[in-house]
Formats: sequence, C-alpha cells, structure tokens
Amino acid sequence: MTQELFIQYLFAGITYGSIYSIVAIGFNIIYNTTGIINFAQGEFVMLGGMIAISLLPFMPLPLAIGSAVIMTMMFGALLEICFIRWLENPGVLRMIIITIGLSILTREAALHIWGESVRSLPYFVGNEVTSIGILGARISPQVLWVIVTCGLMVLFLSVFFKTTSVGREMRACAANRKAAILCGINTHNMVTLSFMLSAGIGALAGGVMSPITSTSYGMGTGLAIKGFTVAILGGLGNSMAAVGAGLLLGLLEAFSI
Repeated sequence: MTQELFIQYLFAGITYGSIYSIVAIGFNIIYNTTGIINFAQGEFVMLGGMIAISLLPFMPLPLAIGSAVIMTMMFGALLEICFIRWLENPGVLRMIIITIGLSILTREAALHIWGESVRSLPYFVGNEVTSIGILGARISPQVLWVIVTCGLMVLFLSVFFKTTSVGREMRACAANRKAAILCGINTHNMVTLSFMLSAGIGALAGGVMSPITSTSYGMGTGLAIKGFTVAILGGLGNSMAAVGAGLLLGLLEAFSI
C-alpha cells in the first residue's frame, strides 16, 4: 500500500469513526441522565440531514442546518414528553422496545414525507471534485468539517457538563435521581433537555455528513447500530472513550476494504 493510499484510508476511517462517535455520544447523553438506551438516536441524524435539505431552497446553507438542528431538538423533546415522561420506573426491556418503536415510526414518517430517494446537501467548500493535499493524498475539505465538528462537540459537552449549572444538574440526575429531586432539581426537565441535546447533536452530524454520505430515510438504523456498538465498546456513559472506540471502528472499516 502506497503512502497516499494509506493516508486516504486513514482519513476515511477517521471521518466515519467521527460520525459513529457523535451517534454514540448522543446515546451516552440520554443514558447518563435517564438510564435509557435510545435506539431512535440514528433517526435524529437522518432528520437533521433531511430537514436541512428541504429548507435549503428557502435559506442559506448555515441557516438551513441551524434550523434543522432546532426542529430536530423540538422533535426530541416531543418524543420524551409524549412517550417517555409518563412512564414510572419502566423496565430496561420495555424502554428498549419503546425506543425501537419510535425509531420505526420516525423512519416510516420520513418515508412518506421524503420518499425513497437519496439526497444530499452541497459541499460546504467547493464541490465533490475539490480536494486538498495532505502528505501526498487528496482529501475532500468536507472530511475536515466532519472531524472538526466532532472535536468541537466533544469539547462543548465537556465544558457544558463540568462548568455550567444545568450540566451539573444533569450529572446529578444521572448519579442519583432521588437525591437530585430532594435538592430541588426538576428531573423531568433535565430528561427532556437530555433528549433535546442528544437530538441536536445528531441533527448537526446529519447536516455535516450529508455531502459525503448522502441522506435517505432508512439511514438511521445502521447508524444507531454502529453508534450503540461504539458506546458499548467505550463503556456506556463515557463519551470521551466513545470517541476513541468510534475512531477504532471507523479505521477497522476503512482498512478492512
């Protein structure tokens, strides 16, 4: 294998690994706050891409992606309020079935709205033939957008959970919900916020990755499976380790080709 080919496979693995890491981080946000494993996480990524594509004819690309993130966050909050909040001490199996059902409903709704066609957002810089040279290999600038977005998300979440009062309240809910209630924390709002944050991160990933991977109504299932695999490999609830596990899976995929 030549150096140029090695670099191209390396960046391909890092790109897909970053996408899997973002999905895994979404799993971890909800799990850390609620103990729930949300198998509809992949659908948030799909919705982010599809909504941004639908809004693009009416607004600039950054605004379309931002609006898609906000709308997907509202959808995540709606799912939690309508299907999760009313449950009292649900079992793990029951929650898994509910979130799988929500994933199927979301996917079927997307099929009726957008159809089976595969779509994509335009490249943020240049087009599909635009590339930059790195150590002799030619890499699409969109790859760097995906990698940088993943890094910024991890940094943002680290700062958010450690330094903000809301982040500390969410961590308190994860550590001991009863104690959090006794301290005056509205745990219901924290759970809703975790769904919104997870949905927003997924939607942003969907918008950034769309020019490379394209977007279709059925893409969420595969992403959810790989994201969950990464979350387990990194230790469920550990977002930093999920990044490492995601990169490992992405590299294994790329070089196994």
